[in-house]
Amino acid sequence: QVQLVESGGGSVQPGGSLRLSCAVSGSVIDVWNVGWYRRAPGKQRELVASMFSNGTTNYVNSVKGRFTISKDNAQNTASLQMDNLIPDDTGVYYCDLSSPQGIRFWGQGTQVTVSS
Repeated sequence: QVQLVESGGGSVQPGGSLRLSCAVSGSVIDVWNVGWYRRAPGKQRELVASMFSNGTTNYVNSVKGRFTISKDNAQNTASLQMDNLIPDDTGVYYCDLSSPQGIRFWGQGTQVTVSS
């Protein structure tokens, strides 16, 4: 059974940084597409960063230049480095594994709060 566990969330002031991690068990992360989603208060969940299994990355415009998605195949983890955080980055962040066949697994989410 594939399980994803996020960690690294917390509260930070604007301009600060956080690094989210997603630990994967039950499968090898290298074969999956990885996504980081955010559900901001009162809004629908949105995809903020993704990495295909071939290493290609994509970012939503609002986080380009500030967020970096990565994978560590040896540790079987995915990460989201978030720099220069702004209040609009506040939300619950979810890690997602997906395949071209439509198989998908989600983590439980981790809260990120950016506030002065």
